[in-house]
Amino acid sequence: MSADNPDRVVQVSRTIDADAATIFELIADPAAQPGWDGNDNLATAAPGQRVRAAGDVFVMTLTGGQVRHNHVVEFEEGRRIAWRPSEPDREPPGHLWRWELQPSDPGVTLVTHTYDWSQLTDESRFDKARWTTAERLSASLDSLASVAERG
Repeated sequence: MSADNPDRVVQVSRTIDADAATIFELIADPAAQPGWDGNDNLATAAPGQRVRAAGDVFVMTLTGGQVRHNHVVEFEEGRRIAWRPSEPDREPPGHLWRWELQPSDPGVTLVTHTYDWSQLTDESRFDKARWTTAERLSASLDSLASVAERG
């Protein structure tokens, strides 16, 4: 979290009754993300873009038809992934999506989802950033849990 702008970091956690590998696969495969997106913001992603390392870039089409290039900036297989979205051929404007997985009991994983817009400087994007609330992040976690727990 950013100590400079704590009001610009939204974070939620929940326990999911599935192993970390199953959950991580749903997050790290962009083609799977629209199937559990609780924000109803993600439309499609081409198959074959499974994230394998920091530095990877995956392409997603939003429900409004906009295309986003997602620059992976943190990656630990099965444990953590974070990316910064941008418009095609543009630098990321300063917001970050992060997923952290912490296995607890066998077949049980604590998942933390963070939206961090503390480095966003384009004020025209602030209203959209504020729209991403804890409730919206929880909706994604709940939907992800539903898919992961079905196996």
